[in-house]
Amino acid sequence: QVQLLESGGGSVQPGGSLRLACVLSEPADISRCMAWFRQAPGKERQGVAQIDGDGVTATHADSVKGRFTISVDNARNTLYLQMNNLKPEDTAIYYCAASTFFRCNDENNFFGDWGQGTQVTVSS
Repeated sequence: QVQLLESGGGSVQPGGSLRLACVLSEPADISRCMAWFRQAPGKERQGVAQIDGDGVTATHADSVKGRFTISVDNARNTLYLQMNNLKPEDTAIYYCAASTFFRCNDENNFFGDWGQGTQVTVSS
């Protein structure tokens, strides 16, 4: 089982930025499909962004495209989510998730390991 530890959440004003980090515990290898999800109060969990094990092939939800960027630092075994131009509707608990598959679009892909979540609040 992979352990994931998130950090970087907080409270910001609209238009502000945050960077979330998710560290995978050793000896787990981050070269796998990784993703960020979020869940706002009273709403279903939503996929925000995902990235393949190559650390290059990434997709972002339409609601965050152009504002959020998912990335990986293999040397640090860490997944990031850079969030810019934050909006109140981005307020949620953000979770990182790990798959056992290399490619996120593998038809059998699923996320079996999850972090504990980090709160992001955007308000004026």
